[in-house]
Amino acid sequence: MTDTTIRRHTSEREEARERDEEESEDLVCPECGGNLASDAEHGETVCEDCGLVVEEDEIDPGPEWRAFDANEKDEKSRVGAPTTNMMHDKGLSTNIGWQDKDAYGNSLSSRQREKMQRLRTWNERFRTRDSKERNLKQALGEIDRMASALGLPENVRETASVIYRRALDEDLLPGRSIEGVATSALYAAARQAGTPRSLDEIAAVSRVDKDEIARTYRYVVRELSLEIQPADPESYVPRFVSDLDLPDEVERRARQLLDTAKEQGVHSGKSPVGLAAAAVYAASLLANEKVTQSEVSEVANISEVTIRNRYHELLEAEEEFTAP
Repeated sequence: MTDTTIRRHTSEREEARERDEEESEDLVCPECGGNLASDAEHGETVCEDCGLVVEEDEIDPGPEWRAFDANEKDEKSRVGAPTTNMMHDKGLSTNIGWQDKDAYGNSLSSRQREKMQRLRTWNERFRTRDSKERNLKQALGEIDRMASALGLPENVRETASVIYRRALDEDLLPGRSIEGVATSALYAAARQAGTPRSLDEIAAVSRVDKDEIARTYRYVVRELSLEIQPADPESYVPRFVSDLDLPDEVERRARQLLDTAKEQGVHSGKSPVGLAAAAVYAASLLANEKVTQSEVSEVANISEVTIRNRYHELLEAEEEFTAP
């Protein structure tokens, strides 16, 4: 054995001994040599004998939740991103990013780019193992695209994904297009969440026509026994007011007009979108806000004739309600 090897082994032993000494010092009190205890409640390490606080404001590496049995602990424990119904595999598979860069942000060579492209191709093939998963992937992609175009929140997309999965599991798709059922699921989910969109708005971003959407929607709701209440005109008011950049006073007056119309029974058999648009127009006039029927018509996607007819009906109902 050479002198260099001997010196290296000696140095390694000395370093190991120093580490052991440091660890042993960490376990005893620096003042009295007593045992140290960790106080998780206060985030401190204290001496059991003299009470010296050796360390404070410690980081708690444990979970932020509590579990009272083994099953609850297994359910709450997690790693990675949460699962979601908005992806056909619920987000459990691996995704390969589209950027051709390494971990340091440097661009890949041409050979590496070709390799990554092949990996992406095979990864996509492995993620969809059968026709059912390919169907689900296409439909959920359509739901996400339409929801983004309509400005619908994430909870609506999640609900629409669940509705489509139920339709697929109960074999409701034969004879119907994937886009039609996906659009119907999104239309139903928006109404369930209280953020409805009119059939014309849904049809404008869908790949199928309005009649097919309505027909498929009725079929899906009936077969899945979905509990969907008739659309409330008031649920359209905040969006119309926001799109027209009108003050809160207009929204409040529009809600009052619609409440009066309901009490007078004027809303029965009328389109909720038309009533909401007319209420916003009438409320803007009452609040001395300058807005034209053409502007409201464009935002609500209905005709000016409808707004005029409903506008007069709302004002007449208001006059009858306030008359002595």
